Amino acid sequence: MYTFLGITLVLALLLTINATATMLAAGFGRVFRPLLRKCSARTRAEILFVMRIGPPVLAIIVIVVFMIPSYLAYEPHATDESVSWKLGLLATISAIGVGLAIWRGLRSWLATRSLLNDWLTSSTRVEIEAITVPTFILQHSFPIIAVVGALRPGLFIASHVFESLTQEELVAALAHEYGHLAARDNFKRSVMRVSRAALLIIPCGRSLDRAWSEASESAADEYAAQQSSLVALNLASALVRIARMIPKGQQQILPASVSGFLSNSDDVPGVKGRVRRLVELANADPDLLASNASFVRFVPWLILTLMVVIAVTIESRPHVLASVHHFVEQVVVVLS
Repeated sequence: MYTFLGITLVLALLLTINATATMLAAGFGRVFRPLLRKCSARTRAEILFVMRIGPPVLAIIVIVVFMIPSYLAYEPHATDESVSWKLGLLATISAIGVGLAIWRGLRSWLATRSLLNDWLTSSTRVEIEAITVPTFILQHSFPIIAVVGALRPGLFIASHVFESLTQEELVAALAHEYGHLAARDNFKRSVMRVSRAALLIIPCGRSLDRAWSEASESAADEYAAQQSSLVALNLASALVRIARMIPKGQQQILPASVSGFLSNSDDVPGVKGRVRRLVELANADPDLLASNASFVRFVPWLILTLMVVIAVTIESRPHVLASVHHFVEQVVVVLS
């Protein structure tokens, strides 16, 4: 019963903290949306990413630093406490969520590997000046420009896109993809996709996912536009040209670790807004596009680091673990 009770408490606490913190993060995201809009897109994307993964990270910190040590130190092995149906239900939901997260991560990896193998069989490697990642020309009906892989990415370009775009438009489109590469957006998207599956009872995380996705695309556009106003206009032209190449009613659904220039027909309505924004960027000072990114974008990461340091510091005080164990005991009583 000692081990079973401990595992149950860990799972229940994981779900409770994750759900509560996610709701708070989503609420803060709504309240501070106007303020976030004043940041550069890359800064906004970094903040939203940390807001999205902060709740599960916080839950893990609390469990590893506080809950487990307090349980091991103060819970008697001969405990007569039983697992109530309420506590068991929370733990079961949490266990299902963790299982789904593991499965989604595995499925995404398998889908990416399958897609990569499929595309490699119908592609030819090419060397493009200034492109440092492996680049392939792909025979595909969909107008693909995509970075595949979270850790060892490769760039795939559909042959008809490669042939249809002007040299300037192609350079601008590749600059956009390099924006995703520089920010490791494929890795971040994979992490968010997996962590979302671990949260079953509230949909708040999805609003943060959508906001991050929009910000990351805008950030990649800004990354390209920083080179020059001409690149921004060429990127806008490439967006329109590629959007017109998408076969009517056809979609190309990509795994989380793949970032596509326009992944499916649902992206087409957003092209107008992106083109409008790129025209605005073309008339802006490129030096101002990421003016607040150099420091502000790292503030959320600094906060997470401070959370860990503070948690370890507090945990080192003798009475803290005893207080945590007492609190957990009260929770068990309430759920009995």
